[in-house]
Amino acid sequence: MVDPTFFRLINLRSPPSTTVHSGLRLCISAIHALHSHYTTSTTKEPKHYNNKNNGKWLTLPPFTPTLNATALGKELSARSSQSKADVSTTALKWVLKCCPDLPRSLVQKLFRLRQVRRESNTMESTDVGAQVQERSLKRVAAKDSMNDGDRIFLPITVKQEVPSEKQKLYCNEEEVNFIRSLVLYQDPAIVVVNKPPGMAVQGGIGIKTSLDELAAACLSYDHSEPPRLVHRLDRDSSGILVLGRTQISATVLHSIFREKTCGAKDDIDNEERILQRKYWALVIGSPRRPKGLISAPLGKVVVDNGKSDRITIIDNPQNVSAQLAITEYQVIKSSCHGFTWLELSPLTGRKHQLRVHCAEALGTPIVGDLKYGWQAHRNLKQLPCSMKSNENPTKGKTVPFGLDLESGSISEKHPHLHLHCKQMVLPNVSEALQNVQFSSDYDLSEVESLELVAPLPSHMQRSWDILNS
Repeated sequence: MVDPTFFRLINLRSPPSTTVHSGLRLCISAIHALHSHYTTSTTKEPKHYNNKNNGKWLTLPPFTPTLNATALGKELSARSSQSKADVSTTALKWVLKCCPDLPRSLVQKLFRLRQVRRESNTMESTDVGAQVQERSLKRVAAKDSMNDGDRIFLPITVKQEVPSEKQKLYCNEEEVNFIRSLVLYQDPAIVVVNKPPGMAVQGGIGIKTSLDELAAACLSYDHSEPPRLVHRLDRDSSGILVLGRTQISATVLHSIFREKTCGAKDDIDNEERILQRKYWALVIGSPRRPKGLISAPLGKVVVDNGKSDRITIIDNPQNVSAQLAITEYQVIKSSCHGFTWLELSPLTGRKHQLRVHCAEALGTPIVGDLKYGWQAHRNLKQLPCSMKSNENPTKGKTVPFGLDLESGSISEKHPHLHLHCKQMVLPNVSEALQNVQFSSDYDLSEVESLELVAPLPSHMQRSWDILNS
């Protein structure tokens, strides 16, 4: 017998319509139902198949065509004429979408071992010549396309592979208020925060709390899903960080950021780029030219006898590890004390791109960047005492998560990294999704842009004030 409770859960999670645009809602995630509910199928197999699972299967929700979010992101980036209503979905993609917590390697193994089934309807003739509809389970390959209403069946043993649900991070009232104070903008599709310096974007070794976990705990509000990262900022940098509210919007944004890098060469002379990012950086020294374009491929090299690695400019662009990296720069303001404020516009999104381009291409490392500018910092002259502030900015102030948001200006012996994502222009993804939902003929070129601005962090603002005093 099929567990009726499971079917009720599936009905609640399934889209109410089978139209393409109703699929703009998130595709169903059945993984939590798998923890406590599963479907036992008694559907007959073809006679030649020896059913090792005794007819017991985990049944995924019926397939409903959904918007191709990647195609929509490409179309918003004006780099593809692919239809935004492209609904081609393979069996593998549908399983991964319904069961996001299942390891991809396990799902692929199930397909390789031919243990995944799809319910199909066939018309059979009875002895009296009447046509009746018969349902049967047939093997399905990972690359087979899904049709509207198809159901996928997985072996019941897969339930044992479902990881236990990760315990949600708890934040007290002060911590919640702090994280919410970082929000610059939000709509049904995205949340934008002004990331503070010193906070890691993602978890890892030695990282107690990360912004992605904190966003899930504090910025979900009344939404059923946690915000998802769509790009990165270095731990010690600060500024605009965009998160997708839903799986669909996150995929669209991923595509936009990816297309930004893939089409960087075409964007060099394009003043109306669909995605624009402007960083402010305080550097040691001054570039030879007040503005210019840096096109220097980057790659990773191992240093310290294999103990660590760093990014560097690769002289031979044919090197397999070389990645195209393009940055526009212009001087904002120079100081007689040997510092220069730069505006940096990355056309690609490579790891440590701005830091390496400033240090190696321009010869002006960013203040506070000891990884790529330790030599310049060792030779850096201290500011005159008259320019230094006598007040202790951290006195009496406490910030959650152990962040030091007040110290670190150029008046101190050990300044923090002076790199901040100050401005960003990107398509209004929420508007695009809403309009495509109501009209498949909607012209995406009419989508308005969002213009986001993040104020400088305290240590950079203080450095600005000191150099202007």
